Amino acid sequence: MRIAVADGTGTPRALFPDLSRLAAHHGDLRLVLGWMPHAEPTLDARPFADARTVMSGWGLRRPVEEGSVRSVPVRLSAVPSLLAGPLRPDLVLASLVRTPDGLRFGAEVSWMRGAVLAGVPVAAVVSRTAPHADAGPPLPEDAITVLGETDDAPREVAFSAPGDVDRRIAAHIARWVPEGARVQVGPGRLGAAVLDAIDVPVRVDSGLLPESIVDLDARGLLIEAFGAYMVGTKRLHDWAHGRPLLHPLEVTHDPSRLCSDEPSPLIAVNTAVEIDRAGQVNVEGTVAAVVGGIGGHPDYAAAGARSRTGLSIVAVASEHRGGSTLVETLSRPVTTASHDVDVVVTEHGSADLRGLDRSERAAALAELWPQACASSKTQ
Repeated sequence: MRIAVADGTGTPRALFPDLSRLAAHHGDLRLVLGWMPHAEPTLDARPFADARTVMSGWGLRRPVEEGSVRSVPVRLSAVPSLLAGPLRPDLVLASLVRTPDGLRFGAEVSWMRGAVLAGVPVAAVVSRTAPHADAGPPLPEDAITVLGETDDAPREVAFSAPGDVDRRIAAHIARWVPEGARVQVGPGRLGAAVLDAIDVPVRVDSGLLPESIVDLDARGLLIEAFGAYMVGTKRLHDWAHGRPLLHPLEVTHDPSRLCSDEPSPLIAVNTAVEIDRAGQVNVEGTVAAVVGGIGGHPDYAAAGARSRTGLSIVAVASEHRGGSTLVETLSRPVTTASHDVDVVVTEHGSADLRGLDRSERAAALAELWPQACASSKTQ
C-alpha cells in the first residue's frame, strides 16, 4: 500500500508509532508526506520501501538530507493532480474534529479533502482539542474509519519578534498595498512585520495563515482570511475556532482565482533564500542545507504578476549570516522565474522591475544590494 499522512500542524501523530512498526513488519509499504513544520520522532521513514514528500517543510530537513525521504519538486497547486495520479494513495491517515453536523478537518485542509472526494479511504483519529476552521461541508462518514480519539492539539509554531531589518523591509512593502487588496504573506518575522506595517483594511489570502492575522483583526483591518493551513500558537487556534477559514489546495492555489481582480487585486509577498542578478529566486536551500520546499511560492508569484492591478513582490534581507543574498549563481534550482517577479524589496528600498529589460533589471537590483555591488567592484 501507499499511505499518505495528512500534513500541517495537526498531522495525526498519535498514529505514527503503529505506522512505523507496520512499515518495519511488512517491508513494502510506501509513504507520502506533505508539509511538516516539526520533526516527528515517532514517525520513522526508514522502514518504508519508499518515502516521499510533496512539500519539504522544516520538520523534514534531516530525513531529506539523510535520504530516507525523497523531496519531490512540485508546486502546491499541482499536488492534488500528483496525488490523483502517480502518487495516488491507497489510504489517508488524518486527524479530524467532530462538529455538530459531522467530521471535518481542523487546522488544515490542504490536499486531504480532494483525496477523500476521489474515493481514497481515511483512517482517522478525532482530536478533542483541535480547532474547527474547515470551511467545507462534513466529510462523508462512509469514507472514514475512526480509530480513536485523542487530546492532541495541533502543534504550536512560534517565531521570534520582527527585527529592525524586517520592519524596514515591511515599511517599503506596505507602500505597495492598496486598501481592500488580497495580501499573501508567509509565517515568520517578515510576514508579521508586513501585516503590522499595513494601515488599510485588507484581505489575507495565503496558503499558510499566520498568527499575525489575529493582531490585524484586533486593529480592525482584517476584511477576511482565506487559506489552506494555519501556523501559529494556541492564540491563533482559539481565534480561528468556528471560523470558515480553510479550503482545499484546488481552491486556494487555483491560478484563475488568484490572478482575478475580484473581489480585489492580489499583492503576493514572498521571500527568498537568495536571488540572482537576473531576478531568479531560490527558496529551497543553500549549498550546505535544505531549507524548505517549493510550496506555493511560484503559484502566488505568477498570479500576482498576472493580476491586472496586483503585484508579485519578493522581499529579502540583503544579508544573511554575513553573506549577501544577491548571488551570481543560485545554490539550488530556480523556484520562481524572474518574469514572475514584479518588485524586489530589501531594507534598502524597492525596485520596480516591470517593463525593464534584462540589463535594466540587473541595474535596479544592484541598487538594493550596495554591499554586494561594492564588493564585486573591488575584486
